[in-house]
Amino acid sequence: MALISNILFPVDFSPSCVGMAAYVKRAAVILGARVSLVHVVDQGSYNGFELYLRAAPEISEERWLIAREKLDSFLTADFSPGECPRVLLSGDAATEIAKVARDRGFDLIVMPTYAGIFRRMLLGSTTAKVLNDADCPVITSRHAETIAPRPLEHREWLCAIGMGENSERVLRFAVESAAQARGRLSIVHAVQAVDKKLPVDLDLEDQLQAAEREQARRRIAELQRIAGSNAAVHIVAGQVKDALLEAVRRFDADVLVIGRSPHPGAVGRLRDLTYAMIRDSPFPVISV
Repeated sequence: MALISNILFPVDFSPSCVGMAAYVKRAAVILGARVSLVHVVDQGSYNGFELYLRAAPEISEERWLIAREKLDSFLTADFSPGECPRVLLSGDAATEIAKVARDRGFDLIVMPTYAGIFRRMLLGSTTAKVLNDADCPVITSRHAETIAPRPLEHREWLCAIGMGENSERVLRFAVESAAQARGRLSIVHAVQAVDKKLPVDLDLEDQLQAAEREQARRRIAELQRIAGSNAAVHIVAGQVKDALLEAVRRFDADVLVIGRSPHPGAVGRLRDLTYAMIRDSPFPVISV
């Protein structure tokens, strides 16, 4: 059975969604997956003027009918309504998107991150909430409006992994999804450099980093054995976030696979490093 066979594409009719359509189509083609569009109507944002003129149920019905018409006619040239179901929901957008993905067994959610706006402080944004709440992987891209996706024949995948307990799960997904896409997978891992502010002897620092690199190589080799992978491995040293981003920028990849915490809740699935990679990656990111 294919790892990814059903893709959910949330839309709000914005230019970012129009730009993201090309990425969704490409993903569907290379994965052989079906796309469903979903739009969530916010029925709780009435203003005083609306309520003064009409009753709330009347406003709700009108909004629903308008949204239904817009959804049915949105991106029809890219996603045929006969082949791509269109789901209309009501409520909080992020909550409903995560719920429908869970309840209807979607394997992947594809969302834009709105370049120039998506930042760590915007924890209330729909995309950030979906990243935190969704159980399935999520593809994001902040370049959808300005940069076209790679040609179909270009299928280079990059997976950034750490050494934690989540690494095996992330690598397994990267291996299986790259295989389904008939792509070539590479792995990148960052070793934390010795703090330059400490009075560490240069030779000792080199030895410490060499030892950590070797330890990382052994661990990655074991992970690859478990996952049935033989991907090329690139280990870089530095401040982890900066080193990973610099390594990522040097790759001519189609997509970057990274891990989210498998546990939601008060702390949430997203961490500082996850946000940084999603925000600054030069190409789309699959958060697993």
